[in-house]
Amino acid sequence: MKFVDEAQIQVTAGDGGNGCVSFRREKYIPKGGPDGGDGGNGGSVYLVASAALNTLVDFQFERFFTAERGENGRGANCTGHGGADKFVTVPVGTRVHDADTGEFIGDLTKDGEKLLVAKGGYHGLGNTRYKSSINRTPMQHSNGTKGESRLLALELLLLADVGLLGLPNAGKSAFIRSASAARPKVADYPFTALVPGLGVVRIGDRHSFVIADIPGLIEGASEGAGLGYSFLRHLERCRVLIHIVDLLPVDGSDPADNARTILGELEKYSSKLFAKPRVLVFNKKDLTEDAEKIAEETVRKTGYNGKYFIISASNKDGTDELVRYVEDLLLEMPRADEAGADEVSAEDLRWDNEPGPAAPVASADADDDFDEEYEPEDTEGESGTDTE
Repeated sequence: MKFVDEAQIQVTAGDGGNGCVSFRREKYIPKGGPDGGDGGNGGSVYLVASAALNTLVDFQFERFFTAERGENGRGANCTGHGGADKFVTVPVGTRVHDADTGEFIGDLTKDGEKLLVAKGGYHGLGNTRYKSSINRTPMQHSNGTKGESRLLALELLLLADVGLLGLPNAGKSAFIRSASAARPKVADYPFTALVPGLGVVRIGDRHSFVIADIPGLIEGASEGAGLGYSFLRHLERCRVLIHIVDLLPVDGSDPADNARTILGELEKYSSKLFAKPRVLVFNKKDLTEDAEKIAEETVRKTGYNGKYFIISASNKDGTDELVRYVEDLLLEMPRADEAGADEVSAEDLRWDNEPGPAAPVASADADDDFDEEYEPEDTEGESGTDTE
């Protein structure tokens, strides 16, 4: 299935149903009083995270989602039926913004999590609500309010513990093949990986972590060179970054310059991402006898002061030690709570902060007969005997 990590959809909640103007009319009860019922609330639109999805490609074909309108009220104090809510399924890891204002709406990071994105309209009131001691034949009612309508920008961010950084053809895909069961394409040319990929690294029977491989960055990515910053967002949830440097680039460039290029582009993209813990890894030590010397020179030129590793991903030489070190780092760094919207249950009260009903409107079908003063039926027994 095609990997798509950006989409825009239009969501529209249902309008509230209008209130009803009605009067009770039965045999022997010519003036029974108002009995117009309220309308129903409009349906709301929710996004629901599902682990069964891993792409936003479906939204290229279906982009409009509308909840049901609330029914109008009816006579005999019958309340209109509320409109059905609309539930839109998205992959786990979807981030939601308002496309017009840029407002952050929420982040869906758990399977089954729900997010309210468009609230249904409030119901209108029937004329029974306007009955009073001085207005016993009310002709007023209120219409339901409009439901919210929004253009949403969806972004899919991979949920991974560790992210891989590096220039194209540095050996990122080869490393994830050697450390996990994932089998991304590996070839001897740049941009072999065109979409992000995930692999699960298992250490023994109890410990594991998820590693994300993204297409390589090149100099000028901030101006759109190569694939630009298209996939860097997938590293925002990672707790540790692994920066892979080619010890023997095919173009004869200096590994230190290549490392500084990645760090510079990373800092231009996000200072927060730049500040994440990084592990420097030198790959392809099987191609040169001066691997240790090149690594030491690169560390000196870049000013890196952490622990670094020299490996051969294709031969799985040194990868086990690196994986165990990364696992120790992750154990020392408890997973931070993702900033997202609180889960909204369908059973929760939908109108905790209910808007007031719309201003009352007079019925266009007002009958002059209702302008007469309303007199209730005599409830005393009509057949009673007179007493003097």
